[in-house]
Amino acid sequence: MNLDMIRRLLRLNIGLLIYGLALSMVINAKIGVPPWDVFAQGISLQLNTSYGVASIIVSVIVLLFWIPLKVKPGIGSIMNAILIGLWADFWSQYLPKMDSYWGNLAMFLLGTCTLALATGLYITSNLGSGPRDGLILGLTKRLGWKVWQVRTSIEVLVLSVGWLMGGQVREGTLIFALTIGYLMQISLRFFKYKPVATK
Repeated sequence: MNLDMIRRLLRLNIGLLIYGLALSMVINAKIGVPPWDVFAQGISLQLNTSYGVASIIVSVIVLLFWIPLKVKPGIGSIMNAILIGLWADFWSQYLPKMDSYWGNLAMFLLGTCTLALATGLYITSNLGSGPRDGLILGLTKRLGWKVWQVRTSIEVLVLSVGWLMGGQVREGTLIFALTIGYLMQISLRFFKYKPVATK
């Protein structure tokens, strides 16, 4: 294994570790879950299955969309699917329990910004994106839109579908849906990732 691959693997793993921390902050703030989680909740209610099974179904659906977009999975795609959940569980036990609404809101906002930063960090390891990020980058190239436009559109779509199926929506959900696309675009720009827009 050469030095460049070691550097990229390190970048990937640091990004996933930070992503897990950020996701744990967002969830533990308890003011709403991200749109994809609302979607998974809705599927679990409609199919009368567990949230874990519903999350797997969501991931499979998203990965199927990679095929027409010609997005290729990499080792980072697999590590994303496995490690983010494990890191989120790990960090959850160390996060403070906020007594006030404003404390939880602050943790949610910090978690959302940190999640966007971690996304840019692990994607620019160029070892493969996670299922949802691969979908967003693939659509960005195919449609020629900006990253924030694609991600915001998708977040609002899955949020709406999940809500109609019975998923929980709170103010944090809406904040996440409306800001994560723009924050992700800033993060990708900061880490020097420039997707090529193609019609």
